[in-house]
Amino acid sequence: MEAAEYAAMDRLEQDMWWYQGLHRLLGAVLGRFAPTGAAATLDAGCGTGGLLRWLASGGPERRLIGVEFAAPAAALAKAKSGCPVAVGSVNALPLAGGSIQAVVSADVLCHARVHPTEALAEAHRVLAPGGVLVANLPAYEWMKSAHDARVHNVRRFARGQALAALRQAGFTPLWSSYWNSFLFPVMVVRRVLARSGEGASDVRAYAGWINRLLGFILAVERRLILGGLRMPFGGSLLVVARKNG
Repeated sequence: MEAAEYAAMDRLEQDMWWYQGLHRLLGAVLGRFAPTGAAATLDAGCGTGGLLRWLASGGPERRLIGVEFAAPAAALAKAKSGCPVAVGSVNALPLAGGSIQAVVSADVLCHARVHPTEALAEAHRVLAPGGVLVANLPAYEWMKSAHDARVHNVRRFARGQALAALRQAGFTPLWSSYWNSFLFPVMVVRRVLARSGEGASDVRAYAGWINRLLGFILAVERRLILGGLRMPFGGSLLVVARKNG
């Protein structure tokens, strides 16, 4: 991404409603499907380290590792989370085969520098047999907007497309759900009806009460999803798959 977008992420990801909701949902789903104990967990494309810090704050059950393409962001992630972070590409992970028990990928397969087929093959390679991949993806190609252009997203995913890609890479899908569904109509209005290639990304500071309200909405939705509800649509898609073998 552009340096300004990394700076905004670094500044806002601890408190902004979107990052709080994303990190809490990923952490909960990872805890449900992925092994714990001394398991090594990779944040593939860790950005400036907000998710690593969130996962580390949950306790010492996981051995957390990050990989990030941009060296300045990797340095921020290492300092922020206290976890080892390597500079490298998710298309060619600098890790030994079978050395990881869980891989989490937060809005990475959509990026211009990422080749989804190669990145999924690499996730499969570094995972031990039975290891789990948890991936968050922006949903629906028709939802591309100025935000995507700003953060260099070149693709968005539908559920069937994502599950087919996972199977082709040698994974068995275990669970999937769209989310950010309650706010989806607002997203459609902002992103589709008001398209502008010159617009800013959605990573920005919000007034305190708005930030709290949006965070509360995501928290309610998260409880419903974790309680068994599968959202039929939403701004994001969350998928979980296991390495065959």
